[in-house]
Amino acid sequence: MMRLNLVLLLAVLSSAMYLVSVQYESRRLFVEIERARNHAHRLSSEHDRLEVEKRGQATPARVERLAKTQLQMRQTTPGITNYVTYTEPQRTKSSGGAQ
Repeated sequence: MMRLNLVLLLAVLSSAMYLVSVQYESRRLFVEIERARNHAHRLSSEHDRLEVEKRGQATPARVERLAKTQLQMRQTTPGITNYVTYTEPQRTKSSGGAQ
């Protein structure tokens, strides 16, 4: 009977230790999940902010101003426009070859 009590005591103690370790691991994983969610929320907010900033940087007036000042571009006029025409090259028939 004494052996059975000792075995049962060891079983209870080992299951209690296992339960404590499982609860600790569960809490640790929960905290890690919350950190990941907070990080994802911060990244989402930063992405939204950067999208708004990108839209603000790409306004037509800003692009035109930068083209004029930094790239020294100017409006097109018929006097400075060059028109390029394309003519297809003539094909020559090769003698003796299969087509």
